[in-house]
Amino acid sequence: MTLKIYGIAASRALRPLWVAEEMGLNYEHIAQRYQEGATHASEFLALNPNGHIPVIDDDGIIVWESMACALYLARRFGAEHSDSIAPHSQREEAECLRWTFWTVTELEKDALTVLMHRLAMPAAQRKPELADAAQRRLAAPLRVLEQHLQKQSWIAGERFTVADVCVASVANWVRPAKALLASLPRTQAWLEACLERPAYLRAKSLGS
Repeated sequence: MTLKIYGIAASRALRPLWVAEEMGLNYEHIAQRYQEGATHASEFLALNPNGHIPVIDDDGIIVWESMACALYLARRFGAEHSDSIAPHSQREEAECLRWTFWTVTELEKDALTVLMHRLAMPAAQRKPELADAAQRRLAAPLRVLEQHLQKQSWIAGERFTVADVCVASVANWVRPAKALLASLPRTQAWLEACLERPAYLRAKSLGS
């Protein structure tokens, strides 16, 4: 049996790659790139008809959508690793689910706008007014996260879990909004701790 993860780290595929590295999984990394239509080749569309990365092929079980991939890997292989980042209790499971979905609904769109229009896009194509508006909208949900982290060190409690991977992978996009993050010291410290983890650094090196 071979676990395959399709995608590159400079995309949402970072999420399952990070989880796999945290859990020490044996997997085949297929650096499927989205540039120049690679994800719309017929072979890839047979895996994901949406034409997006990442995709997981777990011995014929196909999973797409990056957050689903991350949660799947943690649940699928968590029992095999006593120190895994998978939820160990119903409370941790609840925290992982609610904060992962919160990230998708409350954070991701505006965080991506900040990233693209402050850093990632060529300067001539950036629209600072879009980044400014997104940053203003992000203030409210990030205050919710800041309050949550006043009570505990990590998203699901006092240990690092897949919830931290899911939330940090998007919160990382907010870093170009330096003034906003500086106003959220607990969130900033938590994010820095996540991004200093060796597994994150290994995953980040897997293609661009």
